[in-house]
Amino acid sequence: MRPLFEKVTVPEGTSWALLDRRLDDGIPFQWHYHPEFELTLTLNSRGQRYIGDSIAAYDDGDLVLLGPNLPHTWCSAERISERRPHHALVMWFTEDWGASLTGPLAEMRGLAAMLGRAGRGIAFSAAAAEKVRPSIEAIPAQRPAERLLTLIGVLTALAEDEAARPIAGPGSNRVAAHTPDKARIERVLDHIHAHYREPVAIETLAELACLSPSGFHRLFRRHTRLTASDYVGELRIGQACALLINTTRPIAHVADDVGYRNLANFNRQFRARKGMTPRAFRRSFS
Repeated sequence: MRPLFEKVTVPEGTSWALLDRRLDDGIPFQWHYHPEFELTLTLNSRGQRYIGDSIAAYDDGDLVLLGPNLPHTWCSAERISERRPHHALVMWFTEDWGASLTGPLAEMRGLAAMLGRAGRGIAFSAAAAEKVRPSIEAIPAQRPAERLLTLIGVLTALAEDEAARPIAGPGSNRVAAHTPDKARIERVLDHIHAHYREPVAIETLAELACLSPSGFHRLFRRHTRLTASDYVGELRIGQACALLINTTRPIAHVADDVGYRNLANFNRQFRARKGMTPRAFRRSFS
């Protein structure tokens, strides 16, 4: 299923867009993407959210940040309180908007790093979501200037959430590296993304990074929070998810396309990372 393009309109007199969405009948499955960042707080609702190659349960207070052009949707199962509607507070802002904050201001380096990671989607910890929830809920009643200041405060607070975790696999976005090691990690990632269907030798990656194998392991984990083998595995399965969603290719062909020559091994690796078989994953998007 190919995602639909969604046009986000920023109201006149503002620099970003807000949607205060309340639905009695539930949040429908609408697989889509847009070039804006999206910060979404979901209230009084539980169900499943589909982001990139990830399918995960969500509940009241779920808070996620999505980077540009990352396909996504929510699909509700039930309201927590039947007396209130499903409620989603959605905030959209452009890459240029984010750059205007983070580019000239040294105090915003943490926010810049968070926006760089958002291409895979970021799920914030329950503690961080609870901390900023009152501020987000207050935004609809505020004037435009107050809304802007509140959103900036929310984003800078979320940038400090060390328990935040990526949502989709590494194939959804390249990890942004804003450090002196950027050239090293970019060379390594370029090689992995070009050759992930083949066996990837740690010695080759270490040579590309101009480091010893142990030094390479430390560098790679620092920038991706994964080992190189786990990164390759997630990349392969993520690419398989994209093929399962967007094509009708037989599952055995999908497995071969992403580097698994043994179908049984592909099924094992897929279930270990996604909690379901490739067939069930494809069916969930039908």
